[in-house]
Amino acid sequence: MSSIEILCIAVGLSLDAFAVSLSIGASGVAPARRAAVRLSFHFGLFQFLMPVIGWYLGSRVAPYIERYDHWIAFGLLGFVGGHMVWAGLFPEHAKQMADPTRGRMLVLLSVATSIDALAIGLSLAMLNVDVLYPSMIIGMVTFFFSLSGMVFGTQLNARFGQRMMLIGGAVLIVIGTRVLIEHLSR
Repeated sequence: MSSIEILCIAVGLSLDAFAVSLSIGASGVAPARRAAVRLSFHFGLFQFLMPVIGWYLGSRVAPYIERYDHWIAFGLLGFVGGHMVWAGLFPEHAKQMADPTRGRMLVLLSVATSIDALAIGLSLAMLNVDVLYPSMIIGMVTFFFSLSGMVFGTQLNARFGQRMMLIGGAVLIVIGTRVLIEHLSR
């Protein structure tokens, strides 16, 4: 597998993480630089680990994962997106919204945005491709895309304010729905 092919795969896998990061940055819930780095680090780490796990598991577990991965991603992104829309509609609840760059919410988002990378790992195992180099590239590209999304989203929030919470939540719901539709239409 060439470096260009690996880079194209990495960019493709990073787009969901970018969109989620953009939505979180735009929501204004986690405006600090540390939050942007924390989110980007975790998204990159999970995008690195999932292909490794998928490669390790090989084709033995693929049928079980493929049945439910899209539902998991849809549920997690729909939950977070719905919460953001709710906070956007009722600003008094926005202060109660948990920081999505911390704790359980961060892990849930990291899993939701990296499930496709697990399938890439399964594919690499079936193609007899060493997984470490592609996983490192995928993780690094995701880190930079996520960081860019958080920075740009924060700028959008500074310019447009609370409306970005609604838009960001709607984007997460759309991404979750797209994941679900893609998998169900196969």
